[in-house]
Amino acid sequence: MKKLLLPFVFMTLIVLLSSCGSTKNMVYFQNIDSISLAASKGVHEMRIMPKDQLRIYVTTIDKEASEPFNIGGTNSMATNGQNSLSYLVDGNGDINFPVIGKIHVAGLTIDECQTLIEDKVSAYLADVEKPVVIVALQSFRVTVAGEVGGSTVINVPNGKMTIMEVLAQAGDVTLQGIRNHVLLIREDEKGEKTAHRLDLTDANLINSEFYYVQQNDYIYVEPSKIKKANAGIGESAAFYYSLFGIVISLTTLAISISK
Repeated sequence: MKKLLLPFVFMTLIVLLSSCGSTKNMVYFQNIDSISLAASKGVHEMRIMPKDQLRIYVTTIDKEASEPFNIGGTNSMATNGQNSLSYLVDGNGDINFPVIGKIHVAGLTIDECQTLIEDKVSAYLADVEKPVVIVALQSFRVTVAGEVGGSTVINVPNGKMTIMEVLAQAGDVTLQGIRNHVLLIREDEKGEKTAHRLDLTDANLINSEFYYVQQNDYIYVEPSKIKKANAGIGESAAFYYSLFGIVISLTTLAISISK
């Protein structure tokens, strides 16, 4: 009977040890009490990039004065929907604005873009007119895939979201996901793509440039080795392995009772 029990005990120990190994890296920001977050100080501001879609609306005291600067007229914001005031930032980082023409906006924050357009519009208006420009980003999207609650494309309407918030919206990392080796693919203003590996268990992530997501970021959570192995075995083989384990357990139990 001892000879029969030994394999069962050995298999049980392997399962327990595997469980311990897979759970030790499940907690986010494990060292947050021992590091400084001073480097994260400051308000994060998204910067406009080529291929972004902007909504821009100009208002003035005299509504007729601002009408030439609004595609579709001064009432288009309320009646004509988003497309009537939509501007695509071209590959050079410019938008083609009514009356003014080309305006370079890539690299600017939303506030900086508003101020720039206000200054340019003011040159065409009387001194009594103080134009107010409203700029909003329409095209801020982030893709999340892999071992999360559900792969999805997430919209960031206010232009500010952390990678942890994005993952939470995607249903968080599953128990089979590797939290200390998350892949982030990022594209810069020139279209060049770079790959980065992020450790969600390390609080130093908060101090990094990757804590806040950027337009068109792609985030992939890799599955654990156990899940990869199970995927390789296949459903039918996994079923027979499980059945075999149950038979061994029941046989061992029967022998123990008969003794």
